[in-house]
Parts: sequence; C-alpha cells; structure tokens
Amino acid sequence: MFPTSFYRWRPHPWHGLEIGPDAPRVVHAYIEITPFDLVKYEIDKVTGYLRVDRPQRTSSQPPTLYGFIPRTYCGRRVGALNSGASKGDGDPLDICVVSERPITRAEVILNARVVGGLQLVDGGEADDKIIAILDNDQFWLDVHDISQLPEILVERMRHYFETYKLVPGNAAEISIHGIYGREHAEKVISASIEDYADEYGE
Repeated sequence: MFPTSFYRWRPHPWHGLEIGPDAPRVVHAYIEITPFDLVKYEIDKVTGYLRVDRPQRTSSQPPTLYGFIPRTYCGRRVGALNSGASKGDGDPLDICVVSERPITRAEVILNARVVGGLQLVDGGEADDKIIAILDNDQFWLDVHDISQLPEILVERMRHYFETYKLVPGNAAEISIHGIYGREHAEKVISASIEDYADEYGE
C-alpha cells in the first residue's frame, strides 16, 4: 500500500491502478457504465478521463455495471482462448459486475469476484466479457460460478451484447460463441495480464 502522499496526480485508470487484491480470482473493476446509463461512455486511452462514446441507439440498457480490469490487454493470448477470433481487440479486458444494491454512478473502482464470462467476437476479434460479483455483496455471497446465477440474468447480458451495436439494415458483426465458468474466466484474465506485460511492460 502506497502512502497517501504517493499519488500527486490522478493515476490513469487503465495503467495506473492495480489489477486487484487476488487476481485472477478477485480483481479491480473500473466502472464506465451503469445499468441506468442511456449513453455509452468509454475510457479515453490517452488522458484516462471518461469520454462520451455515443448515445445508445436502441432502448436496450446494460443489465449490470460495466467496465474493465486495469493492467489487462486483449492481445495474442486472449485471442487464442476465444474460438472464432483471429486476435484480441487491443483493449483492456471488459468486465460486468453484478450487484444487489443499485450503484448509479460510474468512474468508481470496486473489488469484483470472478464467476465466468461471455466468449464474444466482434469483427473477428476477441472481446470477452468477464462476469463477476461485487465482492462482499451478501446477497450473492454463495455464487461462485456463472452456473449459479439466475438464467434470466445471464440471458439479459447475452442479449445486450448481441444487440447493443445493431444498426437497422446492417448485418451484425458481434457473435457470442459460448458462456464459460470461473475456471476458464481466470485463464482469460491471466492471459490478458500476460498480454499487457508484452504490450506495455510489467
């Protein structure tokens, strides 16, 4: 733990924050979007501030908190774990975090306990979505794998990511090749940590 005086400037959420207290089992999640947002926000990779990407085209809203795991990168190793992908998408690894209590603001950091993921391919590139539980959320305390989540919740996540970029009249570029449990999710996170080290150094 660094002393309070260590941070004289705000650290970049992607490169300046730690991966988490017990990665790949428990990771930090930097939240970009909440289930209440009708605008797609995304981290600006140069400045580290949250940028307005686009208003959501449809009425679909994210069913969970949504963001990324710091110091991860979807590169060669992540792409190799995703059937149907030629490579990773070159972004930090995305994460969806389930919370019983509503969290209505973005740009927060939280501890997330990994339970599974969606094997998503976007334009031929791996764009996996890790699924996790807000750590110490007593309501979801006994959930340790995605198979223990309500089926309707996983269905909503799947439907959201299959449709959130749809443009009427255009063919969909996104496909979900499968849903995986905690064990594979931890492999994807470990691969993204190694990809980050290759791309940016330790």
